[in-house]
Amino acid sequence: MGYYIDLEKITLDEYKAKLEVGYLPPSRMILKENLNERFDILKQRGVNNLKDLQQILKQKNNLTEFSKIEYFSEEYLSILLREINSMHPKPNKIKDFIGISNQTINKLEKIGIKDTVKLFDRVKNSQKRHELANYLDIPEDEILILTKLIDLSRIKWVGATFARMLLEVGCDSVQKAANSNPEDLYKKINQINKEKNFFKGGIGLNDMRIFVFAAKEVPIEIEY
Repeated sequence: MGYYIDLEKITLDEYKAKLEVGYLPPSRMILKENLNERFDILKQRGVNNLKDLQQILKQKNNLTEFSKIEYFSEEYLSILLREINSMHPKPNKIKDFIGISNQTINKLEKIGIKDTVKLFDRVKNSQKRHELANYLDIPEDEILILTKLIDLSRIKWVGATFARMLLEVGCDSVQKAANSNPEDLYKKINQINKEKNFFKGGIGLNDMRIFVFAAKEVPIEIEY
């Protein structure tokens, strides 16, 4: 499937089910309201999958038209679009990852690889990683670390720093993230932050629940 989730393969009913049981930030809890009524209307309007819905909501005239229908408002539609768009997170820049040598960053940039999307296809399996390491004269262990950081970056809301924190506590792949216990991960993440001071403040338990649920949506693409 590639770096991103294929929105076209997620039916409207499947997405409704995800919203029903999923953990959402407080600012997006409106998406759980009147789900049956809203999604029935969308299906009546010919929306079949998440890609269809995203394309419709991207058009301002469609958003305005839908906002005139009962159960829909511009606030709801805007939040719905942001939630769908978050399933395709902005790629992290390689240079933003903590612990990656400047030499490796520079060698990757010289062949046009500056972010996680561009590096993804070059590290999808051990053979590709071996070829890239040889081609650029980069240690294979550093390529493997980058691979794990790229994998984690495919999960929505995972920035470069948080990806490194996950790596530090052994949650170093989409599969491990999806299988994590949120309570255990919450304790480990806040402990590593306390020890290494990645950023000020802490990460809440609900944030970890949201993260684990989001990881379950991401297809397993990288072979270790």
